[in-house]
Amino acid sequence: MNDQAHPHRIDLAIIGGGAAGVMVALQALRHARHPLQLQLFEPASTLAEGIAYATRVPQHLLNVPAGRMSALPDQPADFVEYLRAVAAYPQDDDATLATRFVSRHHYAAYLRQRLSEAQQTSVAQLEVVQQPILALRRADDGLQLQFGDGRTAIARQVVLACGNSVRPMPVAGADALPHEQVAEAWDYDGVRLLAGDDAIGIIGSGLSMVDSVLALSAAGQTGVIHVFSRHGLLPLPHAHGAAAEFDPQPLLALSLRGRMRALRQHARDAAARGIPWQSVMERIRPLGQALWQSLDAADQRRFLRHVARQWDVHRHRIDPDVHAHLRDAMRDGRLLQHRARLRGVVETEDGLQLAAHSAQDTLRHWHLGALVNATGVETRADGLRNPLLRQLLAEGLARPGPHGLGVDSAPQGDRLLDADGTAHADIAVLGSLRIGTLWESLAVPELRQQAQNAARHAVQELEAAMP
Repeated sequence: MNDQAHPHRIDLAIIGGGAAGVMVALQALRHARHPLQLQLFEPASTLAEGIAYATRVPQHLLNVPAGRMSALPDQPADFVEYLRAVAAYPQDDDATLATRFVSRHHYAAYLRQRLSEAQQTSVAQLEVVQQPILALRRADDGLQLQFGDGRTAIARQVVLACGNSVRPMPVAGADALPHEQVAEAWDYDGVRLLAGDDAIGIIGSGLSMVDSVLALSAAGQTGVIHVFSRHGLLPLPHAHGAAAEFDPQPLLALSLRGRMRALRQHARDAAARGIPWQSVMERIRPLGQALWQSLDAADQRRFLRHVARQWDVHRHRIDPDVHAHLRDAMRDGRLLQHRARLRGVVETEDGLQLAAHSAQDTLRHWHLGALVNATGVETRADGLRNPLLRQLLAEGLARPGPHGLGVDSAPQGDRLLDADGTAHADIAVLGSLRIGTLWESLAVPELRQQAQNAARHAVQELEAAMP
């Protein structure tokens, strides 16, 4: 992989070298039947990590069992086979390994290994370019890419796999705090450096919060950890149990209110048979995108206002042992949860003072040594910080997705839509950027299918145009 040469023309440009971008490159190499020139643009020095898989903290686990994490839709056991081949958990047989929640750092290594193998056998050529792409514009002979160093190249097909952006900390005064007293949840080393005797506040109570609590605990945090969120909901655990056997298809014809009523009844029916509610969520899992797209715009807005957070904690669950760790820390008083609306934070002589209205609307103050921003992935189009995405939106090559979430894309397919709603035949988009269109677009089952579809389309279009 050479990051020095920049040929003027590229057959397929993949923008973003996190998990999604590597999956696209892997699939393009697998599907190519001609010597196509592929380039993957990623400014970071290590591929496949992004913000999800860059952690080296062994306690940071995948939130899905290994048996469901294959990057290849046609080889569902591929990740387990990789883990066995590298003896990651030599004590486990295949059946046990498939049910294990493994350390996340294994997944990035797995993707890099599969990419390297595909490069060795493909007729296509992949070059990794350690540059950001700052702009993309139409030219007479294709799509012009502007590199971070000012150079340009022309691509015939482009896939936007830009990955996730971090939300800014939603508390007044946070921008003025000393750098050493604030960390992003995905700055894993930065979070660990905060550990000590002082109380620490974590803003947000989702999966990023779980990572931060685990990292702080592993680094020796002895002070109390306070978790602040508007809803006061924590991630829930996976559970082992029999499958729920109801037909989920009738849900698609119901209103949001009707669906919620039906799901609660299915959960009650399951409980009566000794089946956990998690099995009900697994039964509707394959319909996640269809459930979102079959709601009308008004019900989608109601979902975003009233249901989204409940959906998140029931849908995006965590390893039962990790959940038990959180529960034990709360029972022992080491982890305190607060449902609160944040007012502001200021620096004091010996730390930080955070003000917030409690659930009872009482103004309270907490003295903290540091703050962690664990508010998760930025999904609002107007909050995206990526210069390329901002340029595409500003110049009308893209438009915000439904309800201002992500960027708009064709519901059936992965084509980016411009300001007029016209699909770009040569620009695909995948991952969290499609959340407004698909809602369920963050997890590996969605990413691997989108990556395969985008790569297959690009390769077919490129090879069909060859003389």
